[in-house]
Amino acid sequence: MIRHCVFIRFKTNVPEDERASILSDIVALKPLIPGYLSVDVGPNVSPEGLGRGYTSGFVIDFADSEARDAYLVHPDHEAAGGRIVGAAEGGIDGIFVYDLEISG
Repeated sequence: MIRHCVFIRFKTNVPEDERASILSDIVALKPLIPGYLSVDVGPNVSPEGLGRGYTSGFVIDFADSEARDAYLVHPDHEAAGGRIVGAAEGGIDGIFVYDLEISG
């Protein structure tokens, strides 16, 4: 299984409803991509103070790397990714992506 973690530093002028809409685009991809198992989205609620400005994010579990790779090139993902880049502080520099391989 692949756990795809994405953290976003939204620009301060991006309203909450727009942030929610962007994240809902990611959730909407689930029924379109075989092997897209689950998704969790939301704001950073860590009390540690180590968020480095990443205010929101999402975590998707994929059955395998093939499912993740199909998601990455899906046109709806590319559109959602474009919205994220446009709303992130510094564009692509305001996004942190980390994938973990989860074994049994």
